[in-house]
Amino acid sequence: MSGALGAAVNGLPDGFLWGGAIAANQAEGAWQEDGRGLSIEDVVPFLPADGYEHLEIIRSRSQIEDGLADRAAAYPKRTGIDFYHTYPEDIALLAELGIKAFRTSIAWSRVFPNGDEQEPNEAGLAFYDRLFDELRKHGIEPVVTLSHYEMPLYLVTEYGGWKNRAVLDFFERFADTVLKRYAEKVTYWIVFNQINTVYFDPYLTLGLLADDEDDFPTALWQGVHHQLVANARAVRLGRRYNPSARMGSMLLDMRAYPRTTAPRDVLAAQQLTQDSLLFSDVMVRGAYPASFRRLLADREIDLQITRADLDQLRENTIDYLTLSYYSSFVVQDGTRLADNIGWPVASKEVANPHLEASEWGWIVDPDGLRIALNEYEDRYNIPLMIVENGLGARDTVEADGSVHDPYRIAYLKAHIETMKEAVRDGVDLLGYLPWGPIDIVSSSTSEMTKRYGFIHVDLDDLGHGTGRRRKKDSFAWYQKVIASNGEDL
Repeated sequence: MSGALGAAVNGLPDGFLWGGAIAANQAEGAWQEDGRGLSIEDVVPFLPADGYEHLEIIRSRSQIEDGLADRAAAYPKRTGIDFYHTYPEDIALLAELGIKAFRTSIAWSRVFPNGDEQEPNEAGLAFYDRLFDELRKHGIEPVVTLSHYEMPLYLVTEYGGWKNRAVLDFFERFADTVLKRYAEKVTYWIVFNQINTVYFDPYLTLGLLADDEDDFPTALWQGVHHQLVANARAVRLGRRYNPSARMGSMLLDMRAYPRTTAPRDVLAAQQLTQDSLLFSDVMVRGAYPASFRRLLADREIDLQITRADLDQLRENTIDYLTLSYYSSFVVQDGTRLADNIGWPVASKEVANPHLEASEWGWIVDPDGLRIALNEYEDRYNIPLMIVENGLGARDTVEADGSVHDPYRIAYLKAHIETMKEAVRDGVDLLGYLPWGPIDIVSSSTSEMTKRYGFIHVDLDDLGHGTGRRRKKDSFAWYQKVIASNGEDL
């Protein structure tokens, strides 16, 4: 075939955004400086784990009280890697790496310490001015998340989290403040990080304390609805303040394969996909899918949804969809995300005989990334961006200070190869921002032992160490990848 229809894409497009991604709560530290308020992450303790099944979710006020009392536990996210103070040096290293884009988040409690204030904290806003200016100085595009598991703790203890419609209004005030403030400094916005991980951790995603709820399913889905409306309102505000802004939001990809060809196993995988993608269906298509309406009806859940809410969802769809991709699952009959809140996939998951797992039990599946990208392209036909992908592993600093991490290079190389194949398949991909270009505190377990970065940070799980930055072998490798636009792997 000749002509435009038969032309093949042989490589990544010019202007492809090679980069890296972190989150404020895992890196900044400075948890009580310059007027910052308590965040929901500040009471999540260090909890070493070997996989999903060992994670403990905050469910009660007593767990929060324990965190506030500092009882014999470590809370590494309070100090992070001190990025709040070291960001100029860290960004200089990332510029040397050659990245074109850097994803981070704005900590809500830096801007509105309790979340319900009428006026923002200027010191918090000024920090992000300095951060974005530093990125721009080095020619790095900021990709900024508004909500990355960082809501003010006060909104949990006093308002009950996102189930309360007042939180929707508080978030709109926060979004309005920062979207207006940074309209000329930030083009790419992500409203919610991994919005569909509500199935795994309702506390971090919605600020819900399960033990407080007499009707937990209704509270959960009411909170989800409020977040989706908040997403639409933020999209509207972003376009108001900068018509050229790219307004997006984010999913955790939950690639699910049926255990067998038995129809009930195939249906289980299909339902997992429907449960996962109902969030992006709303954000991209502007309406709730029929599968969600049945989910509510079957469980006799009655949500408070106004006509104005539905209008806002329809009128303010996102410009691009961002994804995190780490792993895939094998599921069988009986796995339904909506019925197994709290790391539900692991509770029914079976091993994939064709793939190996990381040290933390995450299945390594590069081909799953190509499958995922093609499915999103077919389903939504909008631009995509990979804003998390990486391998958490133990790194060893040698006597000479070097860090050899061929396992990380192998993981990323395999995923970039399949990513490139997806682009050749026709996927409109804006960029690739792997997780943790510099070591940060783990989201799930609050540990430093599980490292992702190209840059090693000399801190242990309890925050002890010099904080010194060292380039790993993967630093030079990714530097070449970026310089060659993905051709030299």
